[in-house]
Amino acid sequence: MTDTVDNTIAYYDPNTCDLGEFTALISQTTRGEQVPHAAGIEKNIPIYDMTNLRSALENDQTRREVMAEWAQVLRAGAGVVALKGAYADTAVLDRATRIYEGIIAEEKQGNGGAGDHFAASGSNDRIWNALQKLCEASPEVFLDYFSNISIAAVCEAWLGPNYQMTAQVNLVHPGGAAQQAHRDYHLGFQTADVSASYPAHVHDVSPILTLQGAVAHCDMPLDSGPTKLLPFSQAYRPGYAAWRRDDFRALFEERHVQLPLAKGDAVFFSPALFHAAGANTSPSIHRFANLLQVSSAFGRAMETVDRDTMCKLLFPYAVRAREEGRLSAAELSAVIAATAEGYSFPTNLDRDPPTNGLALETQAAFFTRALSEEIEESAFAQQLDQMGEVRKA
Repeated sequence: MTDTVDNTIAYYDPNTCDLGEFTALISQTTRGEQVPHAAGIEKNIPIYDMTNLRSALENDQTRREVMAEWAQVLRAGAGVVALKGAYADTAVLDRATRIYEGIIAEEKQGNGGAGDHFAASGSNDRIWNALQKLCEASPEVFLDYFSNISIAAVCEAWLGPNYQMTAQVNLVHPGGAAQQAHRDYHLGFQTADVSASYPAHVHDVSPILTLQGAVAHCDMPLDSGPTKLLPFSQAYRPGYAAWRRDDFRALFEERHVQLPLAKGDAVFFSPALFHAAGANTSPSIHRFANLLQVSSAFGRAMETVDRDTMCKLLFPYAVRAREEGRLSAAELSAVIAATAEGYSFPTNLDRDPPTNGLALETQAAFFTRALSEEIEESAFAQQLDQMGEVRKA
């Protein structure tokens, strides 16, 4: 993420992460000349007044200048931008909130509601795939909600055109606990061992594939627990290896900042930024945010492949090769990697939610386990079908 890249480091090890280097990075200051379109700077975070800036986004040249500024902030600056008044008319937020509240009530009645991830136990509600559910409940509200040029511009600033939008509502009631500091999708959703298995250059690529955002559906003073943010922390290249370390998390708790938000405000930040939802210590505020996770258009394979069928066809031959000793464990791993789905996403998070921020078993991991545990071919096929069913839209 920084301009000076040490290309001699091939893999990141949590044990070699340098807290001093990290501290130096987060000790930087955002200067006014770096963010000329910002209305102000609060706690090192540039604040953009969309009431004044929105019309400028209608001009192609000015829009590109603003987007270039936002991209620079997200990459090498504070790592987060705040858009005041991202929604000029907050009535659409009220309409969406009522729909979302109905969905929460319905889902609670049906299955007890969705759990959070990266969070200690607390009082909160979550709607997975709030994007599709809002569109299905009211296409008209969806139209008004996402015809937002401020949100479109910041998404394009980081990801380029043709991005893919997803949304997850998070409603945190009074008494809701804080999250622990973390990084997010993609590498932030992997275990420490899996994350460490990716080479260093993939750690550099991961943050530019996703943009995190949050739209405030209500006023969020500090005691309601708006997101805790650590400006400049996204610039620490080994951060996906470091964020679980106790000393890094302790420094986060010491140095993080929070911005109060008004209804209609939005914040967007690099998924590599160390962040965490705050504790809702207010007596009566039900903190309601729509969390936007936006993905690059490029995060897709070239061809569609029926990997379920391939796995079922291959499995008995792999079993025989293993039993006969014809293929080594490394050779079996190679053919499984060429056959099975090795990644947990995309998935249906209602039926296949992440646990403590981590994804469930992949098809490739299950294939490997089925071989080692000598699972019967029929049981293997049945489990594959079940895994496919929970991931369907």
